[in-house]
Amino acid sequence: MLSVHTCPLATLGGKKTGGMNVYVRELSTELGRRGIYVDVFTRSQDPCVPHINDVALGSHTRVIHVPAGPEETVSTPEIYPHIPVFAENVRQFARSEGLKYDILHSHYWLSGLAAIEVNQYWHIPTVQMFHTLGHMKNRIAPDSEDQEAPIRITSEQEIMQQADYLVAATPAERVQLMWLYGADMRKIRVIPPGVDIERFDTIPREIARHAIGIPESDHLLLFVGRIE
Repeated sequence: MLSVHTCPLATLGGKKTGGMNVYVRELSTELGRRGIYVDVFTRSQDPCVPHINDVALGSHTRVIHVPAGPEETVSTPEIYPHIPVFAENVRQFARSEGLKYDILHSHYWLSGLAAIEVNQYWHIPTVQMFHTLGHMKNRIAPDSEDQEAPIRITSEQEIMQQADYLVAATPAERVQLMWLYGADMRKIRVIPPGVDIERFDTIPREIARHAIGIPESDHLLLFVGRIE
């Protein structure tokens, strides 16, 4: 797994620590439960954090913090120039441990670029999930300051051409990949994110309403997610 710009172990709730962190963490953990060895590579953001954590995500799963640029939190555009160094350090880590991976799964466009760099040497099947798309963000951006840089759009286009498979979270995202980027529909697989049913379960509506003080007769709109 490549999750360059954000760590699956990061504290949730920040601007850059939300859905993707949970997705990578839970997917990696579940694969580990099924006996599949998973290494999650992320950019090191704190020199005091050990570079290898083989405990937090359970058996068979490690998080490897890769030095690439300053070991501190930086903005996404500032990470882009360090992608080649990140990819080289991933390769060096694999060489040092004598590892040969079977599949490369990258998340977000920065990780997709790292996957292209790494796979120039590994030549293994690659799976890409974007989580958000630059074209879509630009279509709803309220002003020019919120627009994504052109390098992101062209990078996403290149990643779609290079990857063996593209994961879309919804049928709508599948359409966006084809409509906005001309992605090959034969590469796309729609895999909806799952739900941890040990954490989330259904209860009778009247009990839930009573617990939060909403009268049964009132209308209630539920939004789940951070407001950004």
